[in-house]
Amino acid sequence: MSRRIHDVILLGLIAVLGLSGSAQQTAPAPAETTPALDDQAEPQPTFRTGIDFVRVDVIATDDDGRLVLDLEQADFEVFEDGVPQTLESFRLVQVSGGVLPGEATPRSIRTSSDEETEASREDVRVFVIFLDDYHVRRGNDLAIREPLTEFLTEQVGPRDLVGIMGPLTPVSDVRLTRNRDAILRTIARFEGRKWNYEPRNEFEYRYSNYPAEQVEQVRNEVSLSALRALTEHLGGLREGRKSIIVVGEGYSNVLPPQLRDQNASQPGYMNPNRRDPFAGENDSRESTYRVFRNVELNAELQDVYNAANRNNASLYMLDPRGLATFEFDLDTTVSFTTDGEFLRSTQDTLRVLAEETDGRAIVNMNDLGAGLRQMVQDSSAYYLLGYTSSQSPSDGKFHTIDVKVSGRRVKLRARRGFWALTPEAREAALAPPAEGPPSEVMTALGTLARPSDGRSIDTWIGTTPGADGRARVTFVWAPAARVPGRGSDRPPAAVSLTASGAAAAPYFRGDVRNASGMGTANGGQRVIFDAVPGELLLRISVEGRDGDVIDRDVQTVEVPDFTVPQVALSTPVVLRASTTLEYRVLRDQPDAVPFVGREFRRTDRLLIRVSGYAPGVGSPTLQAQLLNRGGQPMSELPLPPYAATDGVHQIDLPLAGLAPGEYLVAITARAPEGEARELIAFKLTS
Repeated sequence: MSRRIHDVILLGLIAVLGLSGSAQQTAPAPAETTPALDDQAEPQPTFRTGIDFVRVDVIATDDDGRLVLDLEQADFEVFEDGVPQTLESFRLVQVSGGVLPGEATPRSIRTSSDEETEASREDVRVFVIFLDDYHVRRGNDLAIREPLTEFLTEQVGPRDLVGIMGPLTPVSDVRLTRNRDAILRTIARFEGRKWNYEPRNEFEYRYSNYPAEQVEQVRNEVSLSALRALTEHLGGLREGRKSIIVVGEGYSNVLPPQLRDQNASQPGYMNPNRRDPFAGENDSRESTYRVFRNVELNAELQDVYNAANRNNASLYMLDPRGLATFEFDLDTTVSFTTDGEFLRSTQDTLRVLAEETDGRAIVNMNDLGAGLRQMVQDSSAYYLLGYTSSQSPSDGKFHTIDVKVSGRRVKLRARRGFWALTPEAREAALAPPAEGPPSEVMTALGTLARPSDGRSIDTWIGTTPGADGRARVTFVWAPAARVPGRGSDRPPAAVSLTASGAAAAPYFRGDVRNASGMGTANGGQRVIFDAVPGELLLRISVEGRDGDVIDRDVQTVEVPDFTVPQVALSTPVVLRASTTLEYRVLRDQPDAVPFVGREFRRTDRLLIRVSGYAPGVGSPTLQAQLLNRGGQPMSELPLPPYAATDGVHQIDLPLAGLAPGEYLVAITARAPEGEARELIAFKLTS
C-alpha cells in the first residue's frame, strides 16, 4: 500500500475539493522501443531485509575527489547513535551503464516484468527525472532543457534505466525505460507553471478560486506526496542506489502579504497589501506566522527524505534558476529584503532534501551540467553496507549513522541517519501483509474508473504488425454515454484526427469515418494507418452537428516494435453483440469495428480477437482465462483460431452466467523465448 501513497493523497485532495473527475499530467511513462537481444536475464539478487535492517550507501573519495575503490569490509566501521554495529552485507557496486564488446544489446522494457528484471541488475543505473512544473517559473523551464538533454545523450549509458514523472502523474504510470527519445520529447514539452494558477484539468479547476496561499499549499502537498510515492516505487524495484533528479525552485507554505490574494485566479483580489512593498516587514505577528507555516512544511519534507532513506533513493535537487538573485518576479511589489528571505528559504528546502538523502543540491550554479555529471559519478561506484540495528529503535526519533574507515585517509559520504518507526508503525509493519490484487490487475481495473463527466467521445487505439517494420494502428471513436444532467447538450457528429510521430509528415490527417457510416453493430467510426515504432501523438477535434468544435483532446500512444525478438500480442479487439443477429454478423465479419466501451449487460455476448507473435520462432501458444476483480482465475476460456483470418484467435464469451460486477480476461502468449500478457477489464451492470 505504501507505494500508492501519492495516488491516495491525490484522491484525498480530490475528495476534499469535491471533485468527480481525475487529474492527469504530462510527463507520461514512455514505453520501450529499442531492439533487444538479451534474453538471458540475470537472477534477481536476494534482498537482505527486515524491519531492523539498515542499508547505507557510502561514496569514498581521496583528497582530490577521486573515487577510492579498494576498500574491504574489514576497513569499515558503522556506528548507530555511537554504538558499533556488525556489518552483515558488503558490496562494492561499480557501474558504467555501457555495453562491452560482444555483449548482447540490453533488453527493451515493454512490461512491468521486464522493468523489474532489468532494474534489479547490478550493472544497471537507475535515474528518474521529476519535472515539478508547479515549482518552476516559465522561462526557467527552457534553461533546464539543455543540461537534461546533455545528461541523457552523453552521460546515460545503453544499459541505464530512466523514468520521468510530474506531480500529477500516478506512480503506477511511471515506467523505467531505455527509450531516450521518448524522455527527450517529454522534456522538450515541459512547461513551468510557478505563480501561474490557470487551471488545466478538473482537479485544478476546482481549487483555482481558492486563496493563492492555499493553492500553493495544495501544490506542495501534491508534489511532495508524489516524491514520496516515487521513492517507495523505486525501492520495490531494486536494493541498490537510485537517483532522482528533482527539477524545481524550492517550496514554501507561505506567501508574502503582497501576494496573498483571496482568489488565486484574480491577482490583487481583496488584497490591501498588493501595492505596499514593505507590508509584513518588522512585524512580529508576520514572523510568527511564517515560523508556524515553515514547521508544517518541514514535517512534509521530513516525510519525503525518510521515505527516500528507507528505499535507498538519493534526491538531486536541480534548481533551474542557476545563480538565482530573486524569488519573485520583478513586476511584484515585494521588497528586496522580503524577496531575499524567501529566496534563501526556498533554496534551503532544496538543500535539506539533498543533504538528508546523500544527494546533492545543484543550487546557485550556472553550470547545471556539472552537478548532473557528479550525480552520475555518485551512481557509478559506491559501497553498499547493511546491518541489523542492535538498538531496534521504535521510538519515532532520529538515530544517527556514522561510517568510518580505519587506517586510511578517505573522505566518506553517507546518509546521516534515519527516523525510527513509532510503536504503532512498527506493529503495522510486522503485521501480515493484506492480500490484494496484483498491480497489473489494479492498473487494468483503473481504466474502468475513469469518469465520463464532460467527455464527448470514447476512443480505442489498437496495434498489430504492419509492413516494412511498421505497426498498423487502428483508431476508433464513438459518442460517450450521456450522464443525466451532465456533459454537453450538443452530441458529437464528426471527429478530425491528426496522427504524427517523429517524422515531419503526419501518418494521418482528416476525418474519421466508416464507409458505411454509424450503422455498424458496435456503433463506432474508425481509421487505420501505419506508423513507425515510437511515440505517436494524436490530436483530436470533435465537432457538433452545426460544425462547431465542441471538444478537443491530445493523446500520446507508444507504438510497439513487433520486429524485436520478443513474444508479443496485438491489442485485443472486443466486439459486443446485443442480439442474436448482431452476433451472427460480427462472427462472420473479420474486419468488424471494435467496441470502445467496457461496460456491458448480461444479455450481451463478447467476441475477443487477438494475435500472438514471436518473430523468428513461429507462433506462440495462446491461453485465456476469466478472472475476478481480485485477479483470481475463475475459468479457462477457449481461444481457438478464428477461421476467417490467419493468425487470429477468438474468444466467444456469453455474459449471461455472470453476476453483476467487475471482471478481467487475461490473455497470455508463451514461447520458449518468453511470454506476453494482456488484461482486459470490463464491468457487468445487470
